[in-house]
Amino acid sequence: MIETQGLVVRYNGRAAVDGVTLSVAPGEWLGLIGPNGAGKSSLLGAISGTVAHDGVVRIGGRLSSELGRREAARAVAVVPQNPVLPEEMDVIDYVLLGRTPHLGYLAAETDADVAITEAALWDLGIIHLADRPLGSLSGGERQRCVLARALAQEAPVLLLDEPTSALDIGHRQQVLDLVAELRRTRSLAVLAAMHDLTLAAQYADRLALMIEGRITIEGTADEVLTESTISAFSGARVSVMRGPDDQIVVVPRRRG
Repeated sequence: MIETQGLVVRYNGRAAVDGVTLSVAPGEWLGLIGPNGAGKSSLLGAISGTVAHDGVVRIGGRLSSELGRREAARAVAVVPQNPVLPEEMDVIDYVLLGRTPHLGYLAAETDADVAITEAALWDLGIIHLADRPLGSLSGGERQRCVLARALAQEAPVLLLDEPTSALDIGHRQQVLDLVAELRRTRSLAVLAAMHDLTLAAQYADRLALMIEGRITIEGTADEVLTESTISAFSGARVSVMRGPDDQIVVVPRRRG
């Protein structure tokens, strides 16, 4: 479970995250939406422990400040928006790094670790890239490698920062379908910053709209994704419609 209370992140005295309180239960998916610069990435960084913050963060009921580095890595897996990847490293070796928190000091990967890694590559449709160097991959392939490493980590909390931004529509669905399946089968607590409002509505159980560092609205897609709310935070002209399965679809409207 993820819990924050009064979470604050400051840069040069300015609050990028300003008193955020939220919770995500095991097996639940909370989608973070909002304009660029709203503080979504800073919030995820504070929860993962990579960004300095004030306030309270609990993972699985424990204060994040009480978790050692390896223990935190076993509890929280992160897919960042702009990961730094070693260009010469092969894909399988990179994804195997997700098993590091589970290894003893100076211990080598076991056959079980390799099997978990290969399963993640299979699930994301990139097993054929296993022996390719990361520097030879497209942006979408690299993004799937980063997600595969996070899944190989087998942490109960998954933080995603725009996980499908570099993917075409087919691979977007593949990745989000996989996350949706794993959060059910593994009872993952998923917190994801999502740019595509239609996909956010279809996959997340709840949405939280973040503006200027604060959560301004939180609830179901029906409650959060109204035409007036979307226009207010993005300035966009949209229609909120229902798709064939009665799912929300957000459609841009041209002027005139």
